[in-house]
Amino acid sequence: MTLDLAAFARDKGIKYFMISYTDLFGGQRAKLVPAEAIADMQKDGAGFAGFATWLDLTPAHPDLFAVPDASSVIQLPWKKDVAWVAADCVMDDQPVEQAPRVLLKRLVAEAAKQGLRVKTGVEPEFFLISADGSVISDPYDTAEKPCYDQQAVMRRYDVIAEICDYMLELGWKPYQNDHEDANGQFEMNWEYDDVLKTADKHSFFKFMVKSVAEKHGLRATFMPKPFKGLTGNGCHAHISVWDLDGKVNAFADKEMAFGLSAQGKTFLGGIMKHASALAAVTNPTVNSYKRINAPRTTSGATWSPNTVTWTGNNRTHMVRVPGPGRFELRLPDGAVNPYLLQAIIIAAGLDGIRSQADPGRHYDIDMYAEGHLVKDAPRLPLNLLDALRAYDDDEGLKQAMGAEFSAAYLKLKHREWNAYCSHFTQWERDSTLDI
Repeated sequence: MTLDLAAFARDKGIKYFMISYTDLFGGQRAKLVPAEAIADMQKDGAGFAGFATWLDLTPAHPDLFAVPDASSVIQLPWKKDVAWVAADCVMDDQPVEQAPRVLLKRLVAEAAKQGLRVKTGVEPEFFLISADGSVISDPYDTAEKPCYDQQAVMRRYDVIAEICDYMLELGWKPYQNDHEDANGQFEMNWEYDDVLKTADKHSFFKFMVKSVAEKHGLRATFMPKPFKGLTGNGCHAHISVWDLDGKVNAFADKEMAFGLSAQGKTFLGGIMKHASALAAVTNPTVNSYKRINAPRTTSGATWSPNTVTWTGNNRTHMVRVPGPGRFELRLPDGAVNPYLLQAIIIAAGLDGIRSQADPGRHYDIDMYAEGHLVKDAPRLPLNLLDALRAYDDDEGLKQAMGAEFSAAYLKLKHREWNAYCSHFTQWERDSTLDI
């Protein structure tokens, strides 16, 4: 039974709803709708000019309607008279296939046809920085190895505890918060869930973290590499696949190596097979490649992969298998679109199952110390352009993600790359002025 948002408003004292959708670049777009109008909006959606956001549309296209999915509604814990609700994009009474949440729902349905239910958890890292974005917000956070720094996390207790309190209130079952490997960097973890619910929570989490930081006079950034020399913001994804009831892990087999069933190994094979193309989505910005191709940081490790390898319980590889029936993809960064992250995991994994993809040999080495010895594994793309070309060349993945999405994403991301290339930097002047 679909939740009646007007009744929800009456029960919870909601005055306004934020009807929100996420565009191709991960931008969150919303209209603030009074509760008195939500019944019509729940039926027909809120109207947007799609061209005004990062979708491949023109000013001549008809209205884009964001139809709220009532099952996703969240009362803002820090502003109780407002509720946020994720929406699906519709145009001319048809789903907009390039819209990230629409795409994810299609892939969830495809997995279900194969009797599979994908569940994931994400680990979005972020920095708390000054309001103008120039420096980390805590001038005393200067340790060479700041990971898990007790004093530093307590100096930001008011922010971190407030966010965690809200997650507890929302029933997300958060279970740990820590200061991460870079000065000024934090990570907060909550329980894994079905991919669509995880994507909605991930989207809301970013909105919530930024809002609470602003409330405290700070700024939160999920930018992949905001500071030279410091570890970047990752967004590791923990992946498991279950039967449709969500009770039996379809990829767990304690008799097999790494506790991964034959089917689970082919799903992993799809991730490995498409890794270079995957990066165009999991690492979607110019700045992303300053994280995965970074030199050694001040802490001694980048904690990000640069080569397509997998292993057991070893954090120096692109994929690690820490226990039976699940694995961790360490490629995505903080800029990743919450919906496209989940969509491309399913798309690559299902293609791996269909093609019986072999993930290849695993490596037990420390990739940071001995990665140069690996000669038969591809390097991840060096920049966004290489990643976009790898995606464009990967017909299987493009087809799995959908022709409309793939064409729109490649078009807009190539435009972004070209804008970057036409931008003049101080480095160019410093390096070339006197040539």
